[in-house]
This record gives sequence, C-alpha cells and structure tokens, in this order.
Amino acid sequence: MDILISVVLPLGLAFIMFSLGVGLTGADFLRVGQRPVAFLIGAMHQIILLPIAAYFVVRAFGISGELAVGFMILAACPGGVTSNIISRLAKGDVALSVSLTAVISLASVVTVPIIISFALMTFLGADAPDLDIASTAFTMFLLTVVPILLALGVRRLAPDAMTRIEPTLTRIATVLFIIIIFAALASNWDAFVANLPALGPASLVLVVVLTTIGFFVPRLLGRSLNECKTVSIETGIQNGTLGIAIAAIIIGGAEGFGPYSLPSAVYSILMYVILIPVISIYRRLD
Repeated sequence: MDILISVVLPLGLAFIMFSLGVGLTGADFLRVGQRPVAFLIGAMHQIILLPIAAYFVVRAFGISGELAVGFMILAACPGGVTSNIISRLAKGDVALSVSLTAVISLASVVTVPIIISFALMTFLGADAPDLDIASTAFTMFLLTVVPILLALGVRRLAPDAMTRIEPTLTRIATVLFIIIIFAALASNWDAFVANLPALGPASLVLVVVLTTIGFFVPRLLGRSLNECKTVSIETGIQNGTLGIAIAAIIIGGAEGFGPYSLPSAVYSILMYVILIPVISIYRRLD
C-alpha cells in the first residue's frame, strides 16, 4: 500500500494529466481572451459555485468529518479530459470545454489549497491535520502543472507523433482512472458500505444541482445553447482521480486511501448515472 500511495498513485495521476496536456495547444489558452464572457461564467461556476454547492449538499445530508472534507476536496478539483469528451458527445462547445479544462487545471495550484484549508477548519476544527498551504500548492504544481507543461512542450516538438499516440494515451489514462477509483473503494470498503446511504444520494444530488445550474445560469445571461451545455458539463464533471490523489497524498499521510478519498471515488462512478441521460437530452438541443 505504501508503494501504491507514494509511487503508483502520483505517477498514475501525472500520466493522466500528461495525456490531458497532449490534447492541448497554446491556442486553447489564448482562446480565453477571445471569448472572455463565456469563459468567465464557466470559470466562476467551477471555482466558486462548485464548492458552495458541495458545502450545502454536505450540510443537507448531515455528512460530517472526513467525508465532508472529502466532498470539498472533490469540489475543489477541476474537470478532467472526460469533460471534453462528454462535451463533444453532447454537441457542446468543445473549444470552450478544452479552454476551461486547461486554465482551471493550472489555477488549481492556488484554488485547491484554499478550499481544502477551509474544509479542514470547518468540518474537523481542532482535530484537523496540519496543512501547509505552500507545500500543498507545490505538490499540486508537481502533480498537475508540470505534466501538462511537459506535454505541451513535447507536442510542440513532435506534433504529428503526439496526435497519433493521443488516442492510446487516453485509453491508458482511462484504465489508470478506473484502477485508482476501485483501489480507493477497496481500501475503504467497510466505510464505503456503511456510508453509501448518504454518499450515494449526496453525490447524485450534487451532480443534478451542478449540471442544472450550470446550464440555466449561462442561458439567463444570454449565452448560446452550445456554451450552456459545455458550462453545465464542466461544472458537473470533476477530476475524481485528482481528488483521490489529493486525499491520499496531501492529507491521508500514513492512512493512504482514507475516508477523505471516498466521495471522489463514489462521485466518479455515480456521475455517469446522471450524465448519460443529460448527454441524450443535450444532443437534441440544437
């Protein structure tokens, strides 16, 4: 288990983030300035709305302690490459989706430590483990920014080769994603079974709330249907692998895959229960 937490998990996450970076170009970042309103709405949903919604869902379901912190960790994580794929399937604005994923992933170096610190103080109080915000930010930088920047550099040097191997990298990243989720569940099986009556409904409600608000708020602000679909999906999908990694590497310490990681693991599975019909609905909205 020590090797899994200290070696396999960070390397697996780094590979997943690298596979995300391979699909990016400098234009994905520059596009933010070309469409600032749509991007700003999507960014505010992910950075501000998501943690607020998670906080109220946790309170509404009476979830406390480490599991509550785990939900806030999940809410702090940006969407991964999965959101880009689902945006494409839902006939959304894929360019906006990619731009949001790229920029919010880099911004997580700042946003994640702040949200985690708030969650620890709020739900654990004096029992909260010590959290060095600077060290957490540096760890986030190593786990997310470095692999993405490395992938951008490799893609710039060998664009044709990276384009050819991108589907293979994505498939490998998907397998690693599944392995990490089920490792987190297996390591906390008793806690998972005991808390599933609260974790399951809370996760489903959170997905419904986020995808619904994510669609209607941009619509009320006059954005196009495709932009609304994308903001909805980007708000509803979280990078569960990153959430599990943060829980295990930054907070878990000697516990490894502790209860902190359960919300990310459960959410990563149950979000598809809601998103599959959402994709079907969005495909008809043209």
